[in-house]
Amino acid sequence: MVSQFYIKSDSGSTECQLCPHFCKIKNERVGICNTRLNRNGVLESTQWGVISSSSLDPIEKKPLYHFFPGKMIYSIGGFGCNLKCSFCQNYEISQYVPQNIDNLRIVLPQEVVMKAKIHPNNIGIAYTYNEPTISYEYMLEVARIAKLDGLKNVMVSNGYINKEPLSVLFEFIDAFNIDLKAFTDIFYRKYTGGRLQPVLDSLKEIRKSGKHLEITFLVIPNLNDNMDDAKSMIDWIANELGEHTILHLSRYHPAHLVYNPLTPIETLTHVFNIAKQKLQFVYIGNVPNLEVENNTNCPKCGNVLINRDGFYSSLVGLNADGSCKECDLSVVTMA
Repeated sequence: MVSQFYIKSDSGSTECQLCPHFCKIKNERVGICNTRLNRNGVLESTQWGVISSSSLDPIEKKPLYHFFPGKMIYSIGGFGCNLKCSFCQNYEISQYVPQNIDNLRIVLPQEVVMKAKIHPNNIGIAYTYNEPTISYEYMLEVARIAKLDGLKNVMVSNGYINKEPLSVLFEFIDAFNIDLKAFTDIFYRKYTGGRLQPVLDSLKEIRKSGKHLEITFLVIPNLNDNMDDAKSMIDWIANELGEHTILHLSRYHPAHLVYNPLTPIETLTHVFNIAKQKLQFVYIGNVPNLEVENNTNCPKCGNVLINRDGFYSSLVGLNADGSCKECDLSVVTMA
């Protein structure tokens, strides 16, 4: 499959325009993500239709807490990523790309949509597990067909994508969860191989688009848990994206190349308390039986809207349109 965003030089090399790496790729070489191959001056996506994982998940598992809560979503992922996070929680598929796909089964977009439609209580398709940006053309085609069939599309992403390809997605993607991995460029360069500013730019573009947006911040002991940095991040979210922005604080589990200890509950609750001073909706994830309440309350009248037990939600105070039964404030996307 030919890549949608690239430019070709007179020398036969190509420059990928999909993400902020802007990889300059010589003939028969691949870019940083290992999925964009220059074949005689044509940039190809080598992983089109290759799926590593698929599952029917609660929408809360993405995590999305304010987008069709209590529903299920058919989730698919491939291989590879355009970042090289040393702490990656899904490194088995994100940091591995099969070079010989001849023996792998290609799943056509129509087949993905067909599988999504047969599941009861399923609202659509989530592109997740690894970084969906690197399977851009495939995701876009699946999303086009899904939208025509009345399904919702969800993208769980690191946000490391350029403005033009992101803007094309707005016609088809209904909701985004973006991983904001830290709030310093030094962290991004050292631990991910990327930069902070492009992710912030993506967040602002998504907010301007009017699409549903939630953010996940994986709190890693001794790496990105500086409270001054956390406060700066939360201030930026509140000022640039709005106090209604949903923030998920996720607990780190030792993985890949970083074996720092589990994030202490005290650290998570400290960041939570800082965030709640500026943001209306903050949740803690990756912690079973957590004593901190993850219910959703109306920020206007205090009415309990959603009771949560793990990934499962009980809608107790919502109207059918996602507004509060007591004061009619719109809180949740339900259409």
